[in-house]
Amino acid sequence: MQVYHLHGPAPYYTNSFLVVTDAGNAIAVDPAPGVEQIESVLKEKNATLTHILLTHGHHDHVCSVEALKEKWNCKVYLDSADASGLELQPLRGTYEQYEDGGVIQVDEATFTTWHTPGHTEGSWLIECGGLLFAGDTLFAGSVGRTDLPGGDPKKQRETIQKIKNLPLPNDTTVLPGHGEFTTLGQEKETNPYFFM
Repeated sequence: MQVYHLHGPAPYYTNSFLVVTDAGNAIAVDPAPGVEQIESVLKEKNATLTHILLTHGHHDHVCSVEALKEKWNCKVYLDSADASGLELQPLRGTYEQYEDGGVIQVDEATFTTWHTPGHTEGSWLIECGGLLFAGDTLFAGSVGRTDLPGGDPKKQRETIQKIKNLPLPNDTTVLPGHGEFTTLGQEKETNPYFFM
């Protein structure tokens, strides 16, 4: 399994990721970059896009979803709570649904999913191979804002408690939707939101 880090366009520079399995199947996590950038990696690795996993439905994380889905006929996972078809959450329709504590298996890649509402009602953490795709749930030294539609400070506090108790080692690498990477242990020790 190989993991590629891609950036979405300005002004958000959303962190996006492409996981390519040993068998050549690819999983895009929050595909914000242009389709050409994503397909350049797919071509280079002779990979087939089979899944898109979305941490939540905000526009800066889903930019290339529709075009990729149409071309590759891949499965798209998005919580139904974030499929509103509005400006902030532009995707509408029926998508594959996550299970809290559930697993999505693609070849040797095992993706474990946890529901983490707060930033949006349909926010999820996705762990695979020691990497925690955090979207806007968790950042280095911060958490996702809750003042946008669908945000909920109370649920976010509950989510933080849930993150503290996840069955993951402290050296798990946290890959947030924006900004620098961190580790779960670092956030447990220094993130001020973990002490509120």
